Amino acid sequence: MSESAASPLRLPALTLAAYAAPMAPLGALYFPVFVYVVPYYASQGADLALLSLFMVMARLLDGVSDPLMGVLSDRTPGPWGRRRPWIAAAGPLILLSSWFLFLPPENPSAIYAGIALAALTLAWTMALTPYQAWGAELSGDYAERARITSWREAVGLFGMLSAAILYTLAGNDEGQGLANIFLALAAVLPLAFLAALWKAPEPRNLSRRRLPFKEGLRIAAGNRPFMRLLLSWFVNGAANALPAALFFFFVEHRLESDNQTAGTLLVLYFLAAILGAPLWSWAAKRAPKHRVWCGVMAYACLVFAAALLLGPGDVAAFTAISILSGFALGADLSLPPAMQADVVDADAAEGGEQRTGAFFAVWSVATKAAQALAAGLALGLLSWVGFDATQVGGNDPAALTTLAWLYAGAPVALKLIAVALMWNFPLDETAQAAARARLERGDDPEPAP
Repeated sequence: MSESAASPLRLPALTLAAYAAPMAPLGALYFPVFVYVVPYYASQGADLALLSLFMVMARLLDGVSDPLMGVLSDRTPGPWGRRRPWIAAAGPLILLSSWFLFLPPENPSAIYAGIALAALTLAWTMALTPYQAWGAELSGDYAERARITSWREAVGLFGMLSAAILYTLAGNDEGQGLANIFLALAAVLPLAFLAALWKAPEPRNLSRRRLPFKEGLRIAAGNRPFMRLLLSWFVNGAANALPAALFFFFVEHRLESDNQTAGTLLVLYFLAAILGAPLWSWAAKRAPKHRVWCGVMAYACLVFAAALLLGPGDVAAFTAISILSGFALGADLSLPPAMQADVVDADAAEGGEQRTGAFFAVWSVATKAAQALAAGLALGLLSWVGFDATQVGGNDPAALTTLAWLYAGAPVALKLIAVALMWNFPLDETAQAAARARLERGDDPEPAP
């Protein structure tokens, strides 16, 4: 499909559905990697400390591959657009690497997991960085961008929910749960990728020139909205990574419940997130996106802090916490990317090059680094205090207390820091509209707000 001359203010639902479709398999893949894979490999005897090291190393790999992919997708010539070729090439590679990771041999080692994770990391980057940049360019409207990301992340949440259901259907057979997810992924990913590549448009490149490397770095470093959002994104990413990495450990060892109960709780969590997603798109039309996000993060803190008080048998209370906190997840996933698209407009208006892929690559690195750092440090600390993932009911009370504070206390503190950073975010609807107008007119560069 050829590039459109200008992006419409409101996209048809069919276009949004086509663009969002790949997030179903990507969401179904993303969540198990950070929630199911490590506990499964640890339960099979793989060294927990070494697994945490490989998680960190995978994120270090992202530190190189993501920016490279962002720049390449920004500057890919051809009639098929800048984003589509990379997404099309990534699909088969994602399936192959996830097959190795989700269907390992008997008693897999941490080294096996590390190699498979590295391969999946590269394939994931090839798809996700161009894909997110593509979505940021579908519309130049402040509120419509929140609608686009809400559609995308709601579909991603549906993928996560589906993965949680498929995993739960396997009962306490964790290996079969991962196999169920892979089989669904193999069936859905080709169709979803084809729908986006066929039906979703790619707007024209609004770049007026190609920035030299040093000048581009200088402009990005001086972009206050970019730097503030990047730091907030990193802090909030770490806050979200801790409960994701420790969820099964918390349910099985702190609450002393089983794997099937944990799966049911995840289903309820993602179902609540899907039901809450339309609310955040609606709210972004009536209030600044950064203020909506701050309010949702503060609400999540109030709800999640109660998890510190839970102990053995408190499954009913934790179910309520899971549902209430789930409503906030859609905002956490959809509003920051919409603000990132606004920041790209401000950068392009100043520098003259629409570097959407490069900017989203930097944010992706920040997210993954935060996830790996938080999860790696948490798993390493649990190992240091003597926590044993194979001994349900046999861990020292100090190790279980450490688990509870890492799971619930640290995320609350980190989210409050993110709220403080974002409350007075300078790029509101008026500033974004002015930058976008300059960009579309092709005016001479002006300083970003």
